[in-house]
Amino acid sequence: MLNFKFILFYGMKKLAIAFCLVPLLQFGQSLHQFVNPMIGTGGHGHTFPGATAPFGMVQLSPDTRVDGSWDGCSGYHHSDPVIYGFSHTHLNGTGCSDFGDIMLMPTMGNPSLNPKEYASSFSHANEHAAAGYYAVKLDKDEIGVRLTTSTRVGFHEYSFPKAGQANIVLDLNHRDKLLQGEVRIIDSKTIEVLRRSEAWARDQYVFARIEFSKPMTVSGVNNNGVAPPKVSEKFFSGTVLAISFSADVADGESIKVKVALSPTGYDGAKRNMQEIKDWDFDAVKNKVQQDWDRVLSKITITTSNKDELAVFYTAMYHTMVQPNIAQDVDGKYRGRDNKIHTAKGFDYYSVFSLWDTFRAAHPLYTLIDKKRTADFINTFLAQYEQGGRLPVWELASNETDCMIGYHSVSVIADAMAKGITGFDYKKAYQAAKHSAMLDHLGLDAYKKRGFIAIDDEHESVSKTLEYAYDDWCIAQMALMLNQEKDYQYFMRRSQSWKNVFDPTARFMRPKRNGGWDKPFDPREVNNNFTEGNSWQYSFFVPQDIPGMINAYGGQALFQAKLDEMFTAPSQTTGREQADITGLIGQYAHGNEPSHHMAYLYSYVGNVPETSRRVNYILKEFYKNTPDGLIGNEDCGQMSAWYVLSAIGLYDVTPGNDSWLSIPPYFDAKINFEDGTSVTITKDKPGDERIGSKPVKTTAKFVSRPIVVVPVIKAGRKTFKGGMSVVIEQGLRDPNSSASELFYRLGDSGGFSRYEAPLHITDSGRIHAFAMVSGVSSDTISASFFRRPNDFTIELKSTYNKQYHAGGPDGLLDGIHGTENWRKGDWQGYQSQDFEAVIDMQQPHDVTQLSATFLQDSRSWILMPSKVEYYLSDDNQNFRLVGSTTNSLDPKSTENEIRAFGVMVDKTRARYVKIKAYNFGKLAEWHQGFGGDAFIFVDEIQIK
Repeated sequence: MLNFKFILFYGMKKLAIAFCLVPLLQFGQSLHQFVNPMIGTGGHGHTFPGATAPFGMVQLSPDTRVDGSWDGCSGYHHSDPVIYGFSHTHLNGTGCSDFGDIMLMPTMGNPSLNPKEYASSFSHANEHAAAGYYAVKLDKDEIGVRLTTSTRVGFHEYSFPKAGQANIVLDLNHRDKLLQGEVRIIDSKTIEVLRRSEAWARDQYVFARIEFSKPMTVSGVNNNGVAPPKVSEKFFSGTVLAISFSADVADGESIKVKVALSPTGYDGAKRNMQEIKDWDFDAVKNKVQQDWDRVLSKITITTSNKDELAVFYTAMYHTMVQPNIAQDVDGKYRGRDNKIHTAKGFDYYSVFSLWDTFRAAHPLYTLIDKKRTADFINTFLAQYEQGGRLPVWELASNETDCMIGYHSVSVIADAMAKGITGFDYKKAYQAAKHSAMLDHLGLDAYKKRGFIAIDDEHESVSKTLEYAYDDWCIAQMALMLNQEKDYQYFMRRSQSWKNVFDPTARFMRPKRNGGWDKPFDPREVNNNFTEGNSWQYSFFVPQDIPGMINAYGGQALFQAKLDEMFTAPSQTTGREQADITGLIGQYAHGNEPSHHMAYLYSYVGNVPETSRRVNYILKEFYKNTPDGLIGNEDCGQMSAWYVLSAIGLYDVTPGNDSWLSIPPYFDAKINFEDGTSVTITKDKPGDERIGSKPVKTTAKFVSRPIVVVPVIKAGRKTFKGGMSVVIEQGLRDPNSSASELFYRLGDSGGFSRYEAPLHITDSGRIHAFAMVSGVSSDTISASFFRRPNDFTIELKSTYNKQYHAGGPDGLLDGIHGTENWRKGDWQGYQSQDFEAVIDMQQPHDVTQLSATFLQDSRSWILMPSKVEYYLSDDNQNFRLVGSTTNSLDPKSTENEIRAFGVMVDKTRARYVKIKAYNFGKLAEWHQGFGGDAFIFVDEIQIK
């Protein structure tokens, strides 16, 4: 073992690491000493610096934020000056806040249960973070804190610099909403705790057993139980619960605390405590760091650059922080049905950020962690059996349904393609098909007509593209299992990307009412894409890269489009999206949809350009500093991209049995679980099937290209008098003849060949399909409405460009928005009142006035506080004829639509004015406290 000494210290603005440099292979099992957990704790990395074991249940770390702010999702941000306490669960780089369970904080003197009073300032100069270890000196009372952990047990050591009363505060209201809290006093050195909470995970259970190294007494209680609490009681429960435990200490005395977690119950926590049997802090620390050495040694690199070593091994570390083991030592776990089950033949895990991690993290696991990959998939199958479907974004036995796609099928297909065993292929295949055949989240429209439109579902383009890739994965599973009918069906669905590719604009575009949505700006971030814009999604066809290249016009034009993306101005338009960072032109490395794009140059024979782009990203976007990640870590995905790219490998198409290989940034050695190894060098890059044992299949199925749906073009959805409608061919297969187009007016009768623009004068629906060589496309439809009147509207307020509902006339078109406001049928006004004047063109007798509003408080959309209606004969002198106030609680988290209407004594007038008063600044109870609320309005009705 090398005697490797280092000093880790932090100044106010920079990090320094000093150590002796020797050739890497001499380090043997000391690779943990290169890990710098501070990387990603600043900027938008959202990582935490505390102690954890590889894939451990416990992440014991300081919390510097309790407000749920975006850059505080992990509980810690490097810019913060105050520590509130040390909790046992944390998320690794997510964009939503949760965890922070079982928070302890040491203090001295008279104990306080007020977070603002028990919190302490601290200095980074007195802070030390390493793999499996964290230490800090709290400025208040100069208490020294050391933390380490086993897989399921957190270990604290608090050193008190002076004699007096030492306190340890347990606050169950820390960060999340407490649904149920319990504390049981077993004896003077042991307590049991239940924290059932709601945040991102709507119903999370954490049981804990806490053991103190010396007797403690309850010295303070804050509890809203049925009776005023007494410190002499042995049981406390409620939705407000904080307790201080106190003991007298001598000068320099330490108190140690062990906290065992369990998702199943008190007995599970007691059994899990067996992982740390005594009170030897350094022995536990050494053991967990040996565990880190073992997993980090799966890939070793050759470099003498200390920053490169820190960046690489911290990236490896971050890929192994989550998912987390979620079963007790006896295999018991809490399932998706909220019942207790026992894992048989596999280990059960939690925290699956699959929209992120299917791209690089899970492919990395197929290379270096095959057994755990099988465990992950067996976990997916258990969740399918208990929860009714495969996980999307599972968190603590809760399905959050965050993000899109059903990317667990990518993980399964990739494992099967690479020959990983240890799970039931047929059961996995059935579970994958089940996820793809559901009728939610736009899948019903996608199955029916081959794409999702704005009219169907928000994020329609991204969902179409990602569903198509997932369907290709299922087709590959069908191929391996010799299921030809399913293979043909899912291969057809996998080509759905062609239905949202505009061959004229050469971008993936949203569709509305059968045609392309207008206006279109590929830089615009809006609700048609998931955390991105058209630039960042127009290259997501990993399942059919040759077809994508042809769609762009061939290799030269495809490379020119890639070049254009990388060299375009880096400004985006539309919604401000904090996730879109690390821009090179419109390439955004700080968010996952861009991660494969630099590798696409290789598919047109330009490997040097791939290498140039990849090496630039490796050098410029990953640094050995707290803000050393260019975007959210996202449960290891950002770091997995680095690890694979640094050794010259990337899986552009998970579900395929091969890797894309380029010259590595580092010479590296991969040590496989079976004891074999392979060396990758710049002179000898990795083999495309490195680490894989592809499934052998005799099936030789051939899929046919789909016929792309036509495009219905018209001025708008509503019209006055009459309107012309044009039907055009969509993307054309270069190897096929031109398509014939057919249409039908109305919902019954036969189809006619389309030969010239259609002229419509009445409300109705147009259906259309394309045909090539006797093969038809899916049938699409468009609905058009003749306006019931010739009213016009003048907006006195300015709507947000993201939420225009088709312009001013969208408020009078007779089309009502749904609760899914992201589909674009509502007009949104932020930080202003809504005011408009309707000109009825001639005087009318008015008896009733109403306008419809929507509330989604979590999205900052709140009902107006009051709505007023005025009438006028001359558009100058208005008289108030009625008003109505809001009765819906702004704290309600359910999406709700309400009409604000008034009855009017029959009054003759030509002009109607409506004024809706904005809620104003978001209140302190709101997570966006201090922000400006939106008003969302749709249909204004006059009778």
